[in-house]
Amino acid sequence: MKKRIIGIDVARALAVIGMIIVNFKIAFGQTGSELMKSFAGLFEGKAAATFVVLAGVGIALMSNSAIKNLDSIKFRKIQIRLAKKSIFLFIVGLLYIPIWSADILHFYGVYMIITLLLLKSSGKVIITTSLILILVYPFLLSIWNFDIGWNFETFEYANFWSLNGFIRNLFYNGFHPVIPWVSFMLIGFWFGKQDLYNPKFIKKTIWISLSIFIATLLLSQSLILLLSDGSQTTITELEIIFGTSPMPPLPIYMISGSSIAIFVISLCIFIARKFEKNMLIIALNKTGQLALTFYVAHVILGMGIIQVINPDKMGNYSIEFSVLYALIFSIFSVVFAIVWTKYKKSGPLEWIMRKLTD
Repeated sequence: MKKRIIGIDVARALAVIGMIIVNFKIAFGQTGSELMKSFAGLFEGKAAATFVVLAGVGIALMSNSAIKNLDSIKFRKIQIRLAKKSIFLFIVGLLYIPIWSADILHFYGVYMIITLLLLKSSGKVIITTSLILILVYPFLLSIWNFDIGWNFETFEYANFWSLNGFIRNLFYNGFHPVIPWVSFMLIGFWFGKQDLYNPKFIKKTIWISLSIFIATLLLSQSLILLLSDGSQTTITELEIIFGTSPMPPLPIYMISGSSIAIFVISLCIFIARKFEKNMLIIALNKTGQLALTFYVAHVILGMGIIQVINPDKMGNYSIEFSVLYALIFSIFSVVFAIVWTKYKKSGPLEWIMRKLTD
């Protein structure tokens, strides 16, 4: 049995911390320092993409040996466990949508079901499927209005709980729509099938993924500048099409999000392997193992506490408050993970999920 790759849990911890910063900014407010807004903006769309890519990597690592060894009994058990996990995450995500409409877990559950269908597929089929989904999305935008259902001032979605509204939000214009966001999980699944224990492969991947990310950003900015002809109004319109914003998730965002996710994961694998005994690496490793617990806790506890203290000010706090609170919550999460893992092997929510799905 191969040793657990510490860097993957380190990357998972960083992804969750990034998501906490982004989500607290949305929930509490973002008026104030432009510098602080830029800092928080660094994680927007990237942290969540990394979180989903990591899930794909995890599925690959779970299923690789059964597929390679043609172990049909073990493979069947993995299929059933993944199906149960996807249902569990889908339900957990839906349960707190009334509190936090930007939930990713119910989307995540559907991504897992789709990935499950491709468990035995070749790398070529997996990558081709993800690219098709990414390229299909602009055509969907040309057919349907992306804004339907949305009030972008309040981030409320009309008729979310109706059948049409729910399906539209889930697959097309929600915060993390299945088309094309499932491509992040598929790309992670493909990446997890590679030799992640090979230092040469990891070093090569670091440079290739970083190069693709930089090239995508340069392409994005070049297209916007060249086509705008200096008009600020045109720049704003072109940023929707050629920018790297996650809403709507157009190809340039999907490519930049995938490449930065692979870069972060590869870099974390490389650094964690080199500094395995480092205190920070150990702390982040333990935090990453409780990622699901912290994702749910940052909504239920992190947002809930402020909601109870001053509900009228939600959405009107400064960006400085949002980021500082996110960092404090993240530090408490790391400390909790260090203490908790001294006595338990898995986090509270991870333990519940294991009991229900194993």
